[in-house]
Amino acid sequence: MKTLALKAFFENPIFLASVTSGFFAQLIKAVIVLLSPHKKGAYDVFAALAWRTGGMPSSHASIVAAMTTSVAFTEGVGSNLFVVSFWFALIVMRDALGVRRSSGLQARSLNAIGKAVAEKSGIEFKPIKEIHGHKPLEVAVGALLGMFIAAAYAFL
Repeated sequence: MKTLALKAFFENPIFLASVTSGFFAQLIKAVIVLLSPHKKGAYDVFAALAWRTGGMPSSHASIVAAMTTSVAFTEGVGSNLFVVSFWFALIVMRDALGVRRSSGLQARSLNAIGKAVAEKSGIEFKPIKEIHGHKPLEVAVGALLGMFIAAAYAFL
């Protein structure tokens, strides 16, 4: 009985569209890193594929847009599940644009100030992690990617 439930989970179009969308978003990021004029090593390409945040397209936006679009196709836009997934997607995309991006820009500024002070005073400085949020175009492209992949799962 548990194997049937697990099989149904992995064959669910909402799950499949979301996972596929996230994978392709990260794959596109890795290709962009690979083709960038700045020479990057294999580690940078792998990091872009596996876990690096920020960049074109937004995998967060892609996943939640695929999920919401799949729910719209499978459950209907009048369903409670669609309403929940719609608002969840908006919150995730707003966070990628606003909070995470602002935090990353602030961290970059603090690191620059800390490095300058450390160089002048000789005090050791350990930089803080810079979280990479997204520009509006990166979120929009990620969302479109997610919607197209969900539509492909629904109609193909």
